[in-house]
Amino acid sequence: MTIQRLWGWLAACALILSACNLSFDVANGGGSSGSVRFDEVGRVTRVIDGDTIDVEINGVVQRVRYVGVNTPERDEVCYQQAADFNRQLVSGQTIGLVRDRTNTDRFDRLLRYVYVGETFVNLELVRAGFAEAVLYEPDDRHWQTFVDLERAAAAAGLGCHPTGIFNDGSFTR
Repeated sequence: MTIQRLWGWLAACALILSACNLSFDVANGGGSSGSVRFDEVGRVTRVIDGDTIDVEINGVVQRVRYVGVNTPERDEVCYQQAADFNRQLVSGQTIGLVRDRTNTDRFDRLLRYVYVGETFVNLELVRAGFAEAVLYEPDDRHWQTFVDLERAAAAAGLGCHPTGIFNDGSFTR
């Protein structure tokens, strides 16, 4: 291992470890004060894939698409691993949902940041390497954090990164 590669690996590890205790004050743009105000609270009834779930909110099941991240699709490499990691985080859990700017996407799915207790699910998927950071404007509240964590996960070879699935050279969709 070259010294440059070793330093890159150490920097990636440091970034990942520093993010371990991140919590976000969503109402104030993602500062680290530790309080999160949820727009909705519900129970996960089904995990669709790595970045989409069904959630029962006030007796109605809604499909929720995670904001700011993207995971492999059903016909792509690492799909099952990303879906399984998401399932471990949220399946059957009571979750808090936080809106950025956009309420729904073109498929009528709620666009949300997802929390299980103090765990920021969108962030955990990126940090573990099972999701890539993607900017879906205008929803950009945690954009730079996601980009930084994706770079660290890629440098450390975590999750799906060794497959090359996220190597399209773009952070926007």
